[in-house]
Amino acid sequence: MINYKDLGLVNTREMFKKAVDGGYAIPAFNFNNMEQLQAIVMAAAETKSPVILQVSKGARQYANQTLLRYMAEGAVEYAKELGWEKPQIVLHLDHGDSFETCKSCIDMGFSSVMIDGSHLPYDENVALTKKVVEYAHQFDVTVEGELGVLAGVEDEVSAEESHYTKPEEVVDFVTKTGCDSLAISIGTSHGAFKFTPEQCTLDPQTGRLVPPPLAFDVLKAIEEQLPGFPIVLHGSSSVPQDEVDTINKYGGALKAAVGIPEEQLREASKSAVCKINIDSDSRLAMTAAVREVFAQKPAEFDPRKYLGPARDNMKKLYIHKIVNVLGSNDKA
Repeated sequence: MINYKDLGLVNTREMFKKAVDGGYAIPAFNFNNMEQLQAIVMAAAETKSPVILQVSKGARQYANQTLLRYMAEGAVEYAKELGWEKPQIVLHLDHGDSFETCKSCIDMGFSSVMIDGSHLPYDENVALTKKVVEYAHQFDVTVEGELGVLAGVEDEVSAEESHYTKPEEVVDFVTKTGCDSLAISIGTSHGAFKFTPEQCTLDPQTGRLVPPPLAFDVLKAIEEQLPGFPIVLHGSSSVPQDEVDTINKYGGALKAAVGIPEEQLREASKSAVCKINIDSDSRLAMTAAVREVFAQKPAEFDPRKYLGPARDNMKKLYIHKIVNVLGSNDKA
């Protein structure tokens, strides 16, 4: 058993309380490799933003659970080297799909886990989430549950249709499970193709697809039912069109990629939404930089020469999200 506190990590409890009270959101950035981790830590340290290092089940398998433990510990020490005296860094399991996966992460030093039983019948979701909470709280690990289903595909998470969270269920769910935060569905979606062209309108000036607005009425109804309770938005990448354009310019094929407008995420950040998940944007920033190097320097084969620019591009993206979208800068 590895206690996350021995790695220098924190859980989300105090972090979320401050975010709800302060009207901002904590960035939850997914990572799969060293360059993504470096970029996240550099951006958080530079902006003094609390940050959640988010790992999916697939990323954990890719990176190896033992290496992840030391990467997380290294992230805290690296942040200190960068001048962040008391880093507020969470290591969080994204979309845990079973009690066993959540337990394994808790035992290996994660400070927060998500159990996603949203695809199950309501009573089974409650029972599974409660079981994870009871185990996690023994070690002061915080737990995120989910009600409602997000459409889209990202790692192992896949659903063809979204189902909005039912406000009338949230109090019962939180009370019965004891979860510390709740992921809801109000129209966000996983992946880089969050909406079909048919769901969007066309901006006549730019020719870009404009996605449908988020269901802020559902969010407001949930807030009224659970005043001050930490709410989480998954699938909240904005799919920056400049990165998509770069990818397409250098041989990519992301012709209808569309994400959540940043102004809507900015609005959500000022509510009880205190954690916003961002994954696809980082993948796009990384891929755009790598493609550009390969196209402009076809003889290049030193990984540092293309992963370095990718890391720099991701860092720029993370700082933009922290400062201009989530408002979490200077909060740690």
